[in-house]
Amino acid sequence: MLKKQYRLKSKKAFIAIYKLKNSTHMGGVSLFAGVKKTDLNQPTRVGFVVSKKTHKRAVKRNRLRRLMRESYRILQKENNLGNSQNYLSLIFVGGEKALGKTYLEIKEIILNLLLRL
Repeated sequence: MLKKQYRLKSKKAFIAIYKLKNSTHMGGVSLFAGVKKTDLNQPTRVGFVVSKKTHKRAVKRNRLRRLMRESYRILQKENNLGNSQNYLSLIFVGGEKALGKTYLEIKEIILNLLLRL
């Protein structure tokens, strides 16, 4: 699980990031990036979203959310996040295409999205 200082929780923060429309998509996962940091000492906050429109079963949605969160946590631990640390906040949005994927596939998708930023 991500530490509390790295989690994005506020609804206002999610809405503000979506309005910027700075996004990339790959393999059923979308990445929305917030504004660039002015102070590099601030941690990058991350949010994970899987809509009810993606799948009606909460178990499937939560599994995809857990896979994305764990992939990001491992990449953060390995210091393999690329330019994503230059942004204040990130949001990963899971789609229908990502539902049946394995952990390794999700990890590869998230790594590619982070390197695209």
